[in-house]
Amino acid sequence: MPEKLILMIPQRDYFFPSVAAVAFSLSFVGQIHAAADSKDSGEMVRVPGGLFLMGNSDGPEDERPQHQINVAEFFIDRTPVTNAQYAQFLNAEGTQAADGQRWYDIDDNDARIHRRGDQWTADAGSENHPVVEASWYGAVAYCAWLGKRLPSEAEWEKSARGTDGRKYPWGNEPPDRSRAHFGAGWNDLRPVGGLPKGASPYGILDLAGNGWEWVSSAYLPYPYNPNDGREDLTRLQVRVTRGGGHDSPPDELTTTQRGRQVSRNPRGGHHNIGFRCAR
Repeated sequence: MPEKLILMIPQRDYFFPSVAAVAFSLSFVGQIHAAADSKDSGEMVRVPGGLFLMGNSDGPEDERPQHQINVAEFFIDRTPVTNAQYAQFLNAEGTQAADGQRWYDIDDNDARIHRRGDQWTADAGSENHPVVEASWYGAVAYCAWLGKRLPSEAEWEKSARGTDGRKYPWGNEPPDRSRAHFGAGWNDLRPVGGLPKGASPYGILDLAGNGWEWVSSAYLPYPYNPNDGREDLTRLQVRVTRGGGHDSPPDELTTTQRGRQVSRNPRGGHHNIGFRCAR
């Protein structure tokens, strides 16, 4: 077995991507609890702190080397953010930041949230599907609106992999249709939480297939180090996507896959990238 690196990850501070976004997030500090009842923030799952194996020394270059990471306790959404949930945010805060940065590609043919009258609403039949076409900045802003944040790449992988180094969230058995939604058509997303056999060791769902997921981390080489600039949210950097899409082949559903072949400009939305929040 290859030698493993051991890195200790302290509790991190999180920064937002632009001056406008900083002002936006700070404006909610005094409002989060008062408005909580009006926001569908989703169920969260506790992931205990401690060591886990990150990466894959037998995998592609960007997954090497495998190294041991110590992550502090955190909470993460059990399922990805849905179109219906994101529509609430658009109705409350609009579609872009004060500096013009788009949060959601409202005019993209793959968007499944549209304005009807004076309200943004999810398209019929897509309400409970993972939201796509939210930019990375739009994901950051949504999570901040709920008093949350995007998970780091390390947190996401521990959520999916646990502490036993498994290849997929459910274990080491190859993907099948009872565990993950993959190999499907361009916009063939499915309702979140529909495949309980695909749950991770912590009971977290949809961590393989049914849409890639933005994380906070920039796409930089391993070993993972939160202090090397990859967690600086103020810098314009390509960001990692995790989990595999509804249109992914089976080899993109592993817990270590970093989305190296995914188009992922952080300033725009994408037909196959969603997200979930952490805190």
